[in-house]
Amino acid sequence: MMMNRQLLAECFGTFCLVFAGTGAIVVDQLTAGGITHVGVALTFGLVVLVMINALGDVSGCHINPAVTLGFWASGRLAGRQVLPYVLAQCVGSLAASGSLRLLFPDAETLGETVPAGSLLQAFLLESLLTFILMTVVLSVATGGKEKGLLAGITIGAVIALEALFAGPISGASMNPARSLGPAVLVLRLDSLWVYLLAPCLGAVAAVPLGRLLFSEDASASAVSQ
Repeated sequence: MMMNRQLLAECFGTFCLVFAGTGAIVVDQLTAGGITHVGVALTFGLVVLVMINALGDVSGCHINPAVTLGFWASGRLAGRQVLPYVLAQCVGSLAASGSLRLLFPDAETLGETVPAGSLLQAFLLESLLTFILMTVVLSVATGGKEKGLLAGITIGAVIALEALFAGPISGASMNPARSLGPAVLVLRLDSLWVYLLAPCLGAVAAVPLGRLLFSEDASASAVSQ
């Protein structure tokens, strides 16, 4: 029963992230810049803040397969939880993009992430962005959970910050699920692999640094399942 609640929370949290975040992009495009790039970045940061405070005690509020993978690599999440978490997150993303398609059938895009430059540039940037994000997550998370006002503000802020400066270049996804839903719904899959692979590599690469910086906290709260 607990696992079902956790998966429902991850699905709902990811739905809200993608619905609000990419929805802001759609509305910005339909209103000729009514929200602005800054507004879009803040929307992503704020929805993450809200979801962490609402759902952190239920599932840890990963709402990101890369973060789930990073928690597993750091020893803070049991291996048996990884695949169910990732599937729930992907379902939430697809449902959110489907809802936006129904609401805005005339939208040319659904906020999908596409490189402004080369695929290599986008790959390296997404890896580095997620590396920074995961390091911050490990610094404020309790075990395998992102929860509490401090975690929400800190993680939401770093997402907004990275989206502000990197969004125009790579989309600043940092989240395979966030990129999956829009790409599938608009059938623009040629660069999707960048946004599936790079964040996962960046998150796992952050784990050794996290252990060096936060080894005492990490070992004290390691998962015991």
